[in-house]
Amino acid sequence: MEETARFTDAIKELLDGGREERLADLLAEAHPADVSHAIRELPVEDQVRVFRVLSPQHAGEVLAELDDPVLRELVGSLDEAEVSRALDSMPPEEVADVVEELPKERAEGLLDLMAEEKAEEVQELLEYREGTAGRLMSPDFVAVNEQATVAKAIEHIRRAKTGEGAFYLYVVDDHDHLVGFVPLHRLIAADPATPIRAIRTEGVESVTVDTDQEEVARLVQRYNLIQVPVVDVNRRLLGAIGVDDVIDVMREEATEDIQRLGGVGGDENVLDPPQAVFAKRLVWRLINLGTAVLAASVIGLFEKSIQTLATLAVFMPIVASMGGIGTTQTATVVVRGIALGDMTGSVLRRVLSKELWLGLTTGAANGLVIAVIAYAWKGQALLALILGLALVFNMLVAAVVGTLIPIALKAFRIDPAIASSVIITTFTDVCGFFSFLGLATLLIKFLL
Repeated sequence: MEETARFTDAIKELLDGGREERLADLLAEAHPADVSHAIRELPVEDQVRVFRVLSPQHAGEVLAELDDPVLRELVGSLDEAEVSRALDSMPPEEVADVVEELPKERAEGLLDLMAEEKAEEVQELLEYREGTAGRLMSPDFVAVNEQATVAKAIEHIRRAKTGEGAFYLYVVDDHDHLVGFVPLHRLIAADPATPIRAIRTEGVESVTVDTDQEEVARLVQRYNLIQVPVVDVNRRLLGAIGVDDVIDVMREEATEDIQRLGGVGGDENVLDPPQAVFAKRLVWRLINLGTAVLAASVIGLFEKSIQTLATLAVFMPIVASMGGIGTTQTATVVVRGIALGDMTGSVLRRVLSKELWLGLTTGAANGLVIAVIAYAWKGQALLALILGLALVFNMLVAAVVGTLIPIALKAFRIDPAIASSVIITTFTDVCGFFSFLGLATLLIKFLL
C-alpha cells in the first residue's frame, strides 16, 4: 500500500509540474492495476491527462481495471476517437464490460468507431444476459479438429492470435462440437505425427452460454480448472472463460453478498454519487422501519407491565441484541453455504441440528451470565431467571429462522442475502420481547 501511495504521489507531482514526457515513461513501466488505482485518486481533468499519455494498448488495460463510476466519468470526459482506440486494443469481453456501463448512445458511437470485426464480436457478447457465461466468455480460443496431428496443432497455436492466452487446446469434430481437450504440456511432449484424438481427454467440463457466472466459479473451484469452455445447446464450442475472469466473479459475488446482508444494493460502489444509491438505501430502510414498528407494537402489548415494573425496560435491549447476533451468525453461514452450493436439501437436517445445539448451549451459557449480572444488579432472583430463560428461547428462535428463512427465500427465487437480515431480525426481536415481557407479565406479582 505504501508503494502504491508513493506511485500516486509521483503522478500528482509530475502532473503539477507539467512534465508529460516523464509521466509517460513512469506510466509505461507501471502495471495497469496500479495506474487505475492512481487514477481513482485524481480529479477528472487529471484523469484525462493521465489517460492521454498512455499508449492505446496500455490505456485499454487501464480501462478494464477501473470501477464503474470512475470509468463512466472518465470516458464521458474523453473524445470518442480516443476511447475507441483504447477499446480496439482490448479483448472483446473486456470491451463489452466497458460499453455496457455507458449510456446507450455513447456506447453505440464508440462501437461504430471501432474495427468492424471487433465491434461485431462485442455486439454478440452483449446479446447474452448479464451474469452468464456467455457474457463472461472470450470468443478467442484455440481449437483443432480431432483428425489433426500434433505437429499441425502446434503450428495452429503458433499462428493463432490467442496463443498467449491458451491454457488448453480444445478438440472439435467436423461440426465444431467439443469432443475433448489437450493440455499444452501434453501436446509439447507428444510425437509430432500422433493424431490429436489419440492424446485428447474426452471428459471435458464445460458450461453453456446461459450458465450463471456463480456456477462457473463453483465449477472452477471444484475441479481446479484454469479455463472453462463455453458451448451452446448443441455442444458447439463458442468461447472460453479464463481463471482470471473467474477470480473477478468470485470477488464480485462475495462483495455483493456482504453488501446485501447489510441491506445495501449488491452493485453499490464507495464512489457512487449519493443520488444513485438514494432509492436503494431508502427502500430497505423503510422496510426495516416497518419491522421496527412491528417489534414496538409487541412491546406496546406489555406497556402496563413496563409501567408497573420499569426495570423490565432496562433488560429488553439485551434480549433483542443477543437474538440479533445469533441470527447474524447463523444466517451468514447459511447464506454463504447457499452461494457455494453446499447448502442442499440433504444436509438441511444436519445444519439445523447443529444450529439448534449451538443456540441451546450458547444461549444457556449467556443466559447464566446475564442472570448472574441481573441478580447482582437488581437483587431479584425471579427476574434474573426470566431474563435467562428468555435469552435461551430467543437464541433457539435465532437458530431456526437463521437457517430456514434464507433457504425459503432461495426456494421462492428471492436473493437470501438481501432479504434475510431484515426478516430474521424481526423474528428474533418479536419473539425475544414476547417471551421476556410475557413471562414477566405472568409472574409480575412475584416481582413487585
